[in-house]
Amino acid sequence: MANTIKIKQVRSTNGCKQDQVRTVRALGLKKMNATREIADNDGVRGMIFKVKHLVEIVEE
Repeated sequence: MANTIKIKQVRSTNGCKQDQVRTVRALGLKKMNATREIADNDGVRGMIFKVKHLVEIVEE
């Protein structure tokens, strides 16, 4: 798959605003340390920016 990005949830969504919780769920992350490989586009980058304190980009 070309142009994909791997993200990992590193912090819990407890105590976060509801829109941030929904954004993490929309990225496909449900639990701590969950990893997901998704398409790399502007929409996904914007979602990652919104919850940048909860997720990290995994380098391989």
